[in-house]
Amino acid sequence: MTVGRYAPSPSGRMHLGNLCCCLLAWLSAKSRGGRVVLRIEDLDAARCPRAFADLLEADLAWLGLSADEGGSRGGPHAPYYQSECAALYRQAFDRLAGQGLLYPCFCTRSQLHAASAPHRSDGQVIYPGTCRGLTPAQAAEKARVRPPAWRVRVPDEEIGFVDGHLGPYRENLAADCGDFFVRRADGVFAYQLAVVVDDARMGVTEVVRGADLLSSTPRQLWLYRVLELEPPAFCHLPLLLAPDGRRLSKRDGDVSLEHLQARYTPEQIIGRLAYVCGLQKAPDPRTPAELADGFRWDKVPRQDIRLPEGLF
Repeated sequence: MTVGRYAPSPSGRMHLGNLCCCLLAWLSAKSRGGRVVLRIEDLDAARCPRAFADLLEADLAWLGLSADEGGSRGGPHAPYYQSECAALYRQAFDRLAGQGLLYPCFCTRSQLHAASAPHRSDGQVIYPGTCRGLTPAQAAEKARVRPPAWRVRVPDEEIGFVDGHLGPYRENLAADCGDFFVRRADGVFAYQLAVVVDDARMGVTEVVRGADLLSSTPRQLWLYRVLELEPPAFCHLPLLLAPDGRRLSKRDGDVSLEHLQARYTPEQIIGRLAYVCGLQKAPDPRTPAELADGFRWDKVPRQDIRLPEGLF
């Protein structure tokens, strides 16, 4: 059975891009008789209060996109809030350490966002390995001044996969990724490690997410391998852009669900999203259940989607 998932970060009200991802993840799983898991990615608990997570669940229910398990509903793979999973991430961290793959990093570049999903627009810098060769004595000396973050040593190896929507993708871990964070200096485990642990333990078989996370997939596939976990299939969808070409953000109140709820019914929102995603020829109102039978990935554009002016 296909097991899909939503994995939102509740740092604010959902916007149309978040909703688009949830809709396609739900349709992809349900069109094959599958299930959907809701996981709350609140690694940075200070930015992701539980009130936002609760509101997110209510919004999904209002839209007809309730998950089969997870969130406050619970289920057989609890906990579903990443803020409650530190012990599970620690086990994976220790396993990597036992293989000699981790080292402390004392570099001064900001590590505050290491627990967040990276984005294409962030201009990712490849870490040059400054702390990779520190001796235990050197690391201990530096630790007296500031606590380290922890990076994983990646091999000079090309990792490839076939995305279920965008097709073949390959990346050399050393050249295109570099040693990446698995734990921040404040002890919070990083996105790349947490998402692998959670998708594996929750039995997720298909990950649907934005194309801005495509480049994260090779390093995650490598983590699945070294942790001896079963990887899911991946489908990366195009990003939804504002009419002027800007990437949508939770700061854009005009496309937030709070704004949309005051103007449209759930069916109108779903129907308009289905239209821009190529799932129907006109922006007619639809429920997710009405769209499931006819869903196919080959209907969805592969290029980023600019919202038509005046559609929302």
